Amino acid sequence: MASKTTLNEKNLAALGVEHLAALLIEISTGNAALKRRLRLELTATADPGQVGREVRKRLVTIGRARSFVEWNKIRALVDDLEAQRRLIVERVAAVDATEALGLIWHFLGLAESVYARCDDSNGSVGDVFRTAVEDLGRLARQATPDAIALADRILAALLDNGYGQYDYLIGELKGPLGAEGLAHLKKRLEELAAKPVERPPEGQRRVVGLGFGQDGERDAIYEDEVAERTRTFAIQMALMNVADAQGDVDTFIGQYDEATRKAPWIAAEIAVRLIGAGRADEALEILEAAEHRDTAWRDFEWADARISALQSLDRNADAQAGRLACFEWSLSAEHLRDYLRHLPDFEDVEAERQALDHAECYPRLMQALHFLIKWPAHERAARMVIRRADELNGDHYTVLTPAADALAGKHPLAATLVFRAMIDFALEKARSKRYRHAARHLRDCAGLAAAIDDFGDSAPHDAYVGKLKQTHGRKYRFWSAVDQA
Repeated sequence: MASKTTLNEKNLAALGVEHLAALLIEISTGNAALKRRLRLELTATADPGQVGREVRKRLVTIGRARSFVEWNKIRALVDDLEAQRRLIVERVAAVDATEALGLIWHFLGLAESVYARCDDSNGSVGDVFRTAVEDLGRLARQATPDAIALADRILAALLDNGYGQYDYLIGELKGPLGAEGLAHLKKRLEELAAKPVERPPEGQRRVVGLGFGQDGERDAIYEDEVAERTRTFAIQMALMNVADAQGDVDTFIGQYDEATRKAPWIAAEIAVRLIGAGRADEALEILEAAEHRDTAWRDFEWADARISALQSLDRNADAQAGRLACFEWSLSAEHLRDYLRHLPDFEDVEAERQALDHAECYPRLMQALHFLIKWPAHERAARMVIRRADELNGDHYTVLTPAADALAGKHPLAATLVFRAMIDFALEKARSKRYRHAARHLRDCAGLAAAIDDFGDSAPHDAYVGKLKQTHGRKYRFWSAVDQA
């Protein structure tokens, strides 16, 4: 049962309306964003129709802003954008779906200027705009706009998609577009594809960079050439999305030339659609024609599409061979489970044992350890760690930390060796930011030592600590962390 001091709606409601109102006034003092939100909530209560007008004014203000948003103020920008988005879909849409649809289009139109004045390296701004595209689909279904007008608006958006904010537009709006809208959009796209960008007179062409021509000489890159390539790519992607929405596999395939279809991941994209259309034999032909540049590594998308095609053609033995091959070269748990699931009764136990034998001897130890811990096969993982302890890479703490925690209960020696690998790496590479974690690992080793009867070829705990002091005794930050652990 939650404490009465836990911050939740029930406990806050118990404070009473007047007390909460006073708190909100106090908290909002000096916080312009919160004040705006509170005023909008009051407006929504007094005059629901006014909310849309207030949101539109705020969107205009955001669109006019030109100052660069530093990294430490991104959160405030994201919160402001998210607040406007939610007001549109939760408040405005409840009163007038058509107005809400227009506002969400306006909101998405801000993307270009917002991206241009901030660093969205963590993707938080992009997340808001991607959610707004999903909102657009829901609002369009609610407002039922004219399909032709909607198609024309989508086309304009896709041709002004510099930051990818409209990438999933057609998929989200295929329902409201319907057959008529999709056909109109396809026709407009094909007309644009046949009409090249008008080139300025030679003396007026603007150079935006330098590249290498076919003869190896450096050539100028012109602004109109870049614009034409950008538009051609946008049209190609849009036609592919329309083809998907219409279930038109051949138009999708037609967007790639013969050479491009031989790229494994492109072949996989095509094959998945052919299989869905009941044309698995053609899918397999496309996949078999693919050219793998790196024979030491296989493309998962290609391999999965091939397995699916074989299964669709009732070539079950070949599909099973494909699943097993995927597991053997990548230790993919998903492929192994799929392989075992398709085996006849009573054959899966022996097949699993052989697969785990393979994993235990896999050349890339860290990948094998991750697989055996996750499967789970902890006894095998422990045995492998003890046998191949010198191969442990202490830098890979994202694999080693959960492995040590999983092994600590029943396999204390293996867990200790994993902890030591991370300790040794931190100290040998003088990774001071990891000293606190290394100190905690050393404390864990001390706790495990009592449960280890035989350290085998490894040094007992006291001897290991003594060696650390001898080798790294001057790393005072580490030893200070050890004292505090």
